[in-house]
Formats: sequence, C-alpha cells, structure tokens
Amino acid sequence: MDVSRASRKPSRRVSAGAGHPRLRLFRYGWMERLTVMPPQLFVALWAVLLTIVFCASLGRVGAAAWVGLVLAGLLTWSLFEYVMHRYLFHLALPTEWGRRFVFLMHGNHHDDPDDPWRSIMPPIVSVTWSGAIWAAMAWALGGAGTVLFLGFILGYVVYDAVHFACHRLPVRGRLMRMLRRHHLRHHHGREEGNYAITAMFWDHVFGTYLSAKKAAGSAPRADA
Repeated sequence: MDVSRASRKPSRRVSAGAGHPRLRLFRYGWMERLTVMPPQLFVALWAVLLTIVFCASLGRVGAAAWVGLVLAGLLTWSLFEYVMHRYLFHLALPTEWGRRFVFLMHGNHHDDPDDPWRSIMPPIVSVTWSGAIWAAMAWALGGAGTVLFLGFILGYVVYDAVHFACHRLPVRGRLMRMLRRHHLRHHHGREEGNYAITAMFWDHVFGTYLSAKKAAGSAPRADA
C-alpha cells in the first residue's frame, strides 16, 4: 500500500469535484478516488441496493417474524456501529504502519471532518463488508438471515446519512440537533467518548457519554 509519507499531516490538494482542499492519502490518483463517496452517488447506490435486499427478503418468513427480524437487524447495527467506532476506528496500534492504517481508516476524518466526500463510507468498503455480512447471516440463518440483514443494512444507511448531516447540513428538529451535538463533542471535545452516531443510548450503557461539561474539559469547542 503506497501511503503518503506523512501519516498525521498528509499533503493537500484541491479537488474540483467537491471544491474542498482534501487530505491526500495515496500517491496515485486512482487510489485516492477509492477513498471518497459523493453524496449523490451514495443516494443512488443505496437506493438500488436497499431495493434489492428488500425484494430478496420478501416471502422468507411470516409477516410478524419479518418485522421482528428487521427490528432486530436495526438493533444489531446500532451496537455494531458503536463497537466499530470505539474499538476499530480508534484502535491504538504501536507501529508506524499500524498508525497509518488507522489514519487511512478513520483518523483522516478527524483531521478534516468537513470534507463532504469523506463523511460517508466509500463503496469499496461499505459494499464489500456488507456483502460479506449478508452472506454470513444467510449462511447462519437461511432466509431469516436476509431479513435480519435488511434491518442491519438499513441501519447502516441511516448511520451514514446522519453522519453526513451532522457535518455538512443545517440540521432541523430536536432529534437531529441532539445527534449533531452528541457527535461534534466527539470531534471537538474528547475522542474518547460519544462513539454512537445514531443510537446515543449505547454511550450511556457503556459509560462513554460525554456531557457538555466533560467535553469542555478537553477542548474549548465541545458544543460547536
């Protein structure tokens, strides 16, 4: 993997597509293009993929079981989201290459949280891992696994949409303002907390919730 030499302060270039000075992660342009996701492409891609999974889930189980499995999939995603963000995206590795890997995976977003094309997971990651999870659920549970996966992947799409809105859109409504405040405390207060994006209760369950006071103790812009 040909990563730029500076692992914490990569060079910048101007991307005409997004109009945003972007952190350069790779030397080669084709590799850079694999790290971005325009929001228009996100909407189009996942409208198609969600429709495919929805159609594949029909007739697999009875109506009541279908609803229950979709809800279980949503709950499973919410916990997966928390664990992924806390233990994978903020993994502390001892080697230089390990730190570069974490920077490529998530650290670059903390260095440049306002990049509109890196606030959403790129397809090379999201489609690959979601396909693997669908296969695993279908293998383990048969037809019910596809229904469970529908809820799981719907949770993922909501997660990425909420995450993008927290950084890039003028949020409206009490819930979205709460979610945005919760997430920005993670960015501008302390990274060691507020790992949940869509299901804030997990931070309360696991003791990682950052109040305004806790976040302000680490940085002056906690409630930005």
